[in-house]
Amino acid sequence: MGKRLSKITAFLEMPEEIMTDKPRVTILGFNEIVIENYKNILEYDEIFIKVNTYIGAINISGTELKLIQMNKDDIMVVRKN
Repeated sequence: MGKRLSKITAFLEMPEEIMTDKPRVTILGFNEIVIENYKNILEYDEIFIKVNTYIGAINISGTELKLIQMNKDDIMVVRKN
């Protein structure tokens, strides 16, 4: 099944994250992170956020962290200036 799925995504020129549950992390500049394909938030604090994904946890450390967007597909974390 895995080979077939990767052949289909290659043929359609689609990113693998769309067809699977693999997370996609996008860093936008120095102050924004978008995580797609997440399961839930495990910890949330002003200096530490732990996000659970289908392949493991993602830890975000910093200062003045804030979750500004969260829906069923993705979340956005920013650092206040």
